[in-house]
This record gives sequence, C-alpha cells and structure tokens, in this order.
Amino acid sequence: MNNLLNFIRGFCMALTDSVPGVSGGTIAFLLGFYDKFIHSLDNLISGTKETRKEAITFLIKIGIGWVVGFIAAVLVLANIFEKHIYFISSLFLGFVLFSIPLVVLEEKEILKGKYKNLVFTLIGAAIVILISVFNPAADVNVASLTFGSSIYIFVVGAIAITAMVLPGISGSTLLLIFGLYLPIISAIKEFLHLNFAYFPALLIFGLGILTGIIAVIKLIRMCLEKYRTQTIYTIIGLMIGSLYSIIQGPTTLDVPQPAMTLKTFHIAFFVLGGLVIFGLQKLRTLTENRN
Repeated sequence: MNNLLNFIRGFCMALTDSVPGVSGGTIAFLLGFYDKFIHSLDNLISGTKETRKEAITFLIKIGIGWVVGFIAAVLVLANIFEKHIYFISSLFLGFVLFSIPLVVLEEKEILKGKYKNLVFTLIGAAIVILISVFNPAADVNVASLTFGSSIYIFVVGAIAITAMVLPGISGSTLLLIFGLYLPIISAIKEFLHLNFAYFPALLIFGLGILTGIIAVIKLIRMCLEKYRTQTIYTIIGLMIGSLYSIIQGPTTLDVPQPAMTLKTFHIAFFVLGGLVIFGLQKLRTLTENRN
C-alpha cells in the first residue's frame, strides 16, 4: 500500500511540476509528506549511511511515479499548451487559488497571532510580480546552443528547481516567465522521440537542476525548522504572486498573445483546478486515516 501511495504522490508531483501553476512542493505539502521529502533530499546529499539509504529508498519510490507522470504530461502538453493557453491558464489559476487556503489551514497554528510576519507575504508576492513585470525571457534555440544560451539555461534550471521544491510558485511558472517553458518541454518531447539534437540543452538544464538542489536544500530545511512562520508566510506570498504570472503567461509564448482577461477566462477549467486540489487533499485524509 505504501509503495502505491508513494507512486501516486510522485505522479501528482510530476503533473504539477510539468505545468505552470502549483509546484510539486505544494502537492507534497497538501499530501502531508513535504517535510519528509525535504529531509530525504538533504540526507541524500549529506546524511549518514543509514539516513542516506532510507532517503534513497523513499525518493526512488516517489521518483518512479514522478517519471511516469512527467513523461505522460510532456507528451500531451507540448501539443495543447499554445493552442489552448486560456483554458490551461484558467486551470492553473484554480490550482493556485484553491491551494492557498489549504496551506493556511494546514499551518494555522504556526501562523496564528504572528501577523507582523505578513510582511514576508508581501515580499514573496512582490518577488514573483517583479520577475513577471521585468520579464527576462530570452529567445533561446535549444537545438543550437551558444555559450550565452548555455549559461542562461543552466542558471534558469537552478532557479526553477528551487521553486519546484518550495510549496509556492511553480518552477514551470518561472520557466514560463524566463521564456524557457515551451523550449524545454518541446526538447524533452523530441528527446523522448529519439531526437538527440536536444540532448546538450537538456544535459545543461539537468546540471542546473542538480546545482540548485545542492545549493538550496539545506537552506530550505533550516528555514522550515527554525523560521517556519516566516517561511510559510513567504510561500503564501509566492503563491499569490504567481496568480499574476499565470494571467500574464500568454504574453510569454513564442507567438505572444494578450494577457488573460475576464473574456478569455474559463470558469469551468478554473473550477476543475479547484476540484483537483481538493481531491488531492481528500486523498491525503484517506491515507492518513488508513495509517
């Protein structure tokens, strides 16, 4: 049962990691295994032999589900993202907006009475909005790299994985903001179809991801253990700011489209996003009751 549960956890994380909206960290948070996930990553890097072995076992179980979910998502996303951007953006808004109150409820005892730390929420939201406003998106040809584009892909990969492990803004949202979401998704899809022209870009992106994990995972663990209130308030701010990024998402496509408005917003997909989030929360409740 635990193996199946960890597969489902990884699968759900991958689906959200692969789309701009909610991060895989948020899903881990909502499903109640975020702290174990962070501790396992940290122990994998610098734990004892015993804790490293336990971490590897846990992360492999999560990783199998993640790989299956990510491949399934990529094979679909590259085809529908540009054609149905407003449907997808409405879905992402549902993911994020319905996740925020669940995070608040989950951490209500930590947040209660410490409202001076709301300044961290403002800081978190401002960071994401400013990145979106001063959109640094570059025109990157991932099939034909230059030295500059290679450095850009490496740095963005390191930044994106930081967001993916934080329960807040999605790493894919950052890829969207930096103009690398569609190039990377398309490159992965081409590689899965054995087009190896995209391998160098994916290798550089992967090295950026590994560097990002090594650089920040201890910092995240320390913040959660010693400064949890401030960290949670910041995470909520990142999520609020990502709403603006999602609305502006269509403007970052290869062929830019207008930002989402009330006319292009689709309520049905927004509600569907909320139902998915509450479904995941229900899954967590059921698994906790069984344990």
